Amino acid sequence: MERLLLVSMFQNATGLLQEIEPDLKGKSVAYIPTASRVERLGFLARMTRWVLRGMGLRVNVVDVSTASRETARRALADCDLVFVAGGNTFYLLQELRKSGADALLVEAVRAGKLYVGESAGAIVAAPDIAYSRAMDHPGQAPDLHDFTGLGLVDFYPVPHERNPELGPAADRIMREHGGTLDVRPFDDKQAIYVENGVARILGA
Repeated sequence: MERLLLVSMFQNATGLLQEIEPDLKGKSVAYIPTASRVERLGFLARMTRWVLRGMGLRVNVVDVSTASRETARRALADCDLVFVAGGNTFYLLQELRKSGADALLVEAVRAGKLYVGESAGAIVAAPDIAYSRAMDHPGQAPDLHDFTGLGLVDFYPVPHERNPELGPAADRIMREHGGTLDVRPFDDKQAIYVENGVARILGA
């Protein structure tokens, strides 16, 4: 059973994770903060780890830009769920590809591990990430020449709807791609929950 929870800002959506996975205490999460390395999101990434620990999860941090493929393989094999943090989507995909963790992530989700994708972690699950240029700068990933995403969902998540800072970028994505792609916006208090290919919005 493939399950994904796509959020904009996890701190605002912790209850939605508990809604679909009420028994978290003692479970392990492979936490991938890589996308935050090229953005000013270090504090948010650390805070998310604190929040996950506060929910009773055992957090194993796996930065795929520095971890070996074997380290990533073990972490994804041993965890109960995967959390891919926000930041720059293009840099995230570049480093997932370089490390080989992209294929490992897909394998983990198909094996039934819950995938929690926050912002960039949500976008990278799409079939292709080129649509997100209005929100993230491809220049942060100079070695990325193919924007094919993980393909964990068959639509295109658009996080941060109505967000004061990123909302205009979300609106631009909707204007530019709404007629050609299955773009699905959600705000910072919502999530898109996907179970066996069926997606629905959670939250206010």
